Amino acid sequence: MARPRTISDQRIVEAAGAVIARMGPGFTLAEVAREAGVAVGSVSGRFGSKHGLLVAVAKAGTADMVESMRAAAAAESSPVVALREAAVTSYAHLGGPAEAANHLGQLGVDIGDPELRGLLAEHFAATEAELAGLAARAGLPCGAARVLQGLLAGIALDWSIRPQGTLVDRLRADLTLVLEGWT
Repeated sequence: MARPRTISDQRIVEAAGAVIARMGPGFTLAEVAREAGVAVGSVSGRFGSKHGLLVAVAKAGTADMVESMRAAAAAESSPVVALREAAVTSYAHLGGPAEAANHLGQLGVDIGDPELRGLLAEHFAATEAELAGLAARAGLPCGAARVLQGLLAGIALDWSIRPQGTLVDRLRADLTLVLEGWT
């Protein structure tokens, strides 16, 4: 009879996110296992491979992102501020410059894999859908969510290369400039 699991798949997925933030795309299953407090065989047994783990990370990331965007928007009374804060939240997890660069490095690897690229497309579509609903409530033009999605990605990339202040502060300031122009 198999031993009961004491470490959830979610904990391993979260450990993978932490390791990616520290190590970038060169991370190993052994590093994820160490972070999660499990044996390497547990990680490979549950996810099959590094690729399988990345698929699980991508799927969990999309669900978590939508939830955090909705929570950020719900905390604000102004529709424009709710939109801005939801947008900021969608990239706030990138952390400091080194962590952001590591996450973006993994993104580059993910784009090269057809399955992971498909999951990224779903992630961006889900984020854009959340932004679209908030943009409509704020009375912004059709297509504003797509523009904001592109702006967020560009800001995150630029900031990871040329960081000044925090990413959250940069996102908030740049989004405020754009949103003020629309409103």
